[in-house]
Amino acid sequence: MKRRDFLKKAGVGAVAASAVFGPVYAQTLPRVRWRMAAGWPRALDVTFGPQSGAQYVARRIGELTEGRFEVSAHPGGELAPTLQVLDVVRAGGVEMGHGWAGWFSGLSPVLSFDSAMPMGLNFRQQNAWMLFGGGLELFRRFYADLNLVNFVAGTLTLQMGGWFRREIRAPEDLRGLRFRTPGVGGMAYSRLGVTVQAIPVGEIFLALERGAIDAAEYVGPHDDERLGLHRAARFYYYPGWQEAGGGVTVWVNLERWRTLPKPYQDAIATACSEANERMVAEYDLKNVAAMERLVRGGTQFRRFPTSVLQAANRVSTELLEELAGRDEAFRTIYTPWRAFKGRSRRWFASNEFAYEDFVRTLRPA
Repeated sequence: MKRRDFLKKAGVGAVAASAVFGPVYAQTLPRVRWRMAAGWPRALDVTFGPQSGAQYVARRIGELTEGRFEVSAHPGGELAPTLQVLDVVRAGGVEMGHGWAGWFSGLSPVLSFDSAMPMGLNFRQQNAWMLFGGGLELFRRFYADLNLVNFVAGTLTLQMGGWFRREIRAPEDLRGLRFRTPGVGGMAYSRLGVTVQAIPVGEIFLALERGAIDAAEYVGPHDDERLGLHRAARFYYYPGWQEAGGGVTVWVNLERWRTLPKPYQDAIATACSEANERMVAEYDLKNVAAMERLVRGGTQFRRFPTSVLQAANRVSTELLEELAGRDEAFRTIYTPWRAFKGRSRRWFASNEFAYEDFVRTLRPA
């Protein structure tokens, strides 16, 4: 049976499912133990943590199946290095993975649609497109060819632009910078004259502190503070145009997925759906407190100059069009994604953005 045919018959296109297990029914199901390789270090208590991250997903699968389907979550480096998580799950060395698809854009730039594109969708638009706008179905077909099944499992929210050792006043100030940033966003930065470096999460601080790089971006105030990036650079720029949506994904090895009873498949889908709802709330709470601490500690929050954002928009548009022109798989997702982005932005601009523009002018309570 072809993988795509299996996906249709198995019903994995469903975004989430209800998993209810009675005591007698549960006894008829086998006991299963799986491992989940996460790409996050243990210190990142949102993406790896018990409230909405990898540990949450693993625990909820067990709870939904009354302990008969056990999943253990392991931080980056324990079962696989961060940048090898996808390959390990594809090969079946580990049954599940939890991470950010843009890390693996070297395999295919298509993967950045599953995480964040430069000048792309914000996290609410990303959720709408993935869950109800056809994005998930497109990715199920793409991932099937990689021997994977994917689930939306969270968001990093709108990210920050990054930590810089010197001020950025114009696009020219970016030229020659050695900058840590992954994915297609990194490809866009390259077109602005930046030397992009893909450095694993756990190595960012030392590279920035020792001057091996001039700037770095990771996620936002809470995670960046936990990584200590504020101790290595003073200027903290926003918005994170290179990675707007920041989707988090759970991957399941397709062959192992086929062995699971339907209730266990439903448990995975439900746990991921819950995590997706919870993660944005956890970040929205913790980023506020972290921002306040960083400001008190001397961090200089700076908005990217309009000229920089305009240049970023120009090179991002050119890059995506070029990738679509030469890569059929990229074009297959880019075309409906671009159409959705245009329609969604018209709605957001008429209401959400207008409200936010006004609220910014008010003095905080």
